Amino acid sequence: RELERDGFVLRTVYPEVPPKVEYSLTPRGRTLEPVIMALKKWGDDHTQFQHNQ
Repeated sequence: RELERDGFVLRTVYPEVPPKVEYSLTPRGRTLEPVIMALKKWGDDHTQFQHNQ
């Protein structure tokens, strides 16, 4: 909910049974893609490192 409040995520609720909710990145949220990808790369690199020791 904080990400939605801060304008990073759009939350769409559909009036269905069972309830359906979709989340998507806003344009502001998409600006975080380089940061998220850098964190993913760091995690991937360090996971490989741990398996090789």
